[in-house]
Amino acid sequence: MTTEVTPPATDTPPAAATATPTSTAPSARGLWTRTRGIVLAVVLILVAAVAMAAVRSQTRHGALDPRSADPYGSRAVAALLADRGVSTRVVTSLGAARAAVGPDTTLLVAVPDLLTHRQQTRLHAATAHSGGRTVLVAAGSWSVERLAPGVTADPATSSGTTLEPSCALPEARRAGSADTGGIRYTTTHVDADSCYPSRRLATLLRIPAASGGDTVVLGAPDILYNKRLDQQGNASLALQLLGSRHHLVWYLPSLSDTVATDNGEQKSFLDLLPSGWLWATLQLFVAAVLAAFWRARRFGPLVPERLPVAIRASETVEGRARLYRKANARDRAATALRSTTRTRLAPLVGVPVAQAHAPEALLPALSAHLHGDGQALHSLLFGPPPGDDAALIALTDQLDALEREVRRP
Repeated sequence: MTTEVTPPATDTPPAAATATPTSTAPSARGLWTRTRGIVLAVVLILVAAVAMAAVRSQTRHGALDPRSADPYGSRAVAALLADRGVSTRVVTSLGAARAAVGPDTTLLVAVPDLLTHRQQTRLHAATAHSGGRTVLVAAGSWSVERLAPGVTADPATSSGTTLEPSCALPEARRAGSADTGGIRYTTTHVDADSCYPSRRLATLLRIPAASGGDTVVLGAPDILYNKRLDQQGNASLALQLLGSRHHLVWYLPSLSDTVATDNGEQKSFLDLLPSGWLWATLQLFVAAVLAAFWRARRFGPLVPERLPVAIRASETVEGRARLYRKANARDRAATALRSTTRTRLAPLVGVPVAQAHAPEALLPALSAHLHGDGQALHSLLFGPPPGDDAALIALTDQLDALEREVRRP
């Protein structure tokens, strides 16, 4: 018989004992062959990231620092201001910045978004009635609404960097075109000067104060960089904005600021990340999801493959039986045995194979052919799974005997 049965627990046949076992577990060489492309890509990305970080760290060292001669430093504009009699003093704490404001002082806040909301409120309280000028460089939505109430930063930045003044502000008209393109602003102050517009939104605002001072909101720091100072009207605009008073206090917020580490409001890690990194992370996540869907899709139905070695049916049956036995899957083994027996018995008693698994079609035909008890046949062919290995072997013998009796002439 070729019925799929679970053999008794006996020793391995001599033929199987002499066969060389073949392991299907992936070897280390195979794993490396399949994954070396991915590993190489990850290594290249890490190396490129480290190289870019090193280059950027060297290039942007001392950014917006009036003591730095690096391309992104601001030593050149400080030197030009000194030639015109304007003194420049660098402060790195909020307390020093608040103490230095006055009617004869220009306070430049280099990176306003580094300040917490509490720091921004305290700084605005000190500058609002000082009578001096406050210059906010590239203040985003995190800081501009507190440091310059009535001003809102637009989420979209300007499309270009070099813009025309298009306003009546004398400093802007004398400077002409300048690299102010960056953050765009809107304001509710009707007396504000809105200059260097990009798509009808200003990149430079001047808001006068009742005390005689004013606040200048600059959308980009490019006009203050050493490398960009000699281009367009950048030098003229920078000198006029920062040289209107005799003293310039250059505030560089830093982690050493004692106020930034008090028990007040603290910025979270996500708040400290530039928006570009957040968008890049979102894009990488979307790409990973699409790649997962792409790799998980079906490639179509399975295609039979010609085996290089002919395997005997008995070995296949024994192998599957061992798997069933190892997993204690007596229910699956019994289901396979009964299904195969019903499929072979149906044509012998005149029942179509499509109805071989329907008790109402197969059992009456078998009872008429064997003149036996239909209830016993139902329990044998459609009954519950056996409870132990002995019951499974008994079921196998009974199915085998039933098929022999049906085949008997």
